[in-house]
Amino acid sequence: MSDEPISSKSRTPKWLLDFQAFIMRGNVIDLAVGIIVGAAFTGIVNSLVKDILNPVIGLIIGGIDFSNLFITLKGQHVQTLAEAQKIGAVTLNVGVFLNAVIQFIIVGFAVFWFVRILNKFYVSSKKKEAETPKKPSNEEVLLGEIRDALVAQSKNNR
Repeated sequence: MSDEPISSKSRTPKWLLDFQAFIMRGNVIDLAVGIIVGAAFTGIVNSLVKDILNPVIGLIIGGIDFSNLFITLKGQHVQTLAEAQKIGAVTLNVGVFLNAVIQFIIVGFAVFWFVRILNKFYVSSKKKEAETPKKPSNEEVLLGEIRDALVAQSKNNR
């Protein structure tokens, strides 16, 4: 038998402690917040594309409703995608794909401008930091005084 006492406490596995440290890092929490905000933003973009842009684009190109733009591959051809799905027809949903492409472009455009604005703020704050001269620390001032005193002392000893 071992001379070590049996511990009544259960030991937490090292991998679990590592995982906890990983999850609690700031970058992971920032990423989680970004995903949540992105999901909310997706709802806004979906509505923008579906309810505002697609009707305008459809009107400009001849009254085409993108959501009902599809090609029937197998089965009876009907007027709307909902009807085709209801009867089990095999379809290529071109309009749904176009909506997704438009949404992607809008999100990409919004993210581009958001990052561009953030970079401007970041660069301008860095310029302000570079423009304002830093005051020397107490240690630097003291070392400068010691240096000056040693230079003056060496001149006096000559």
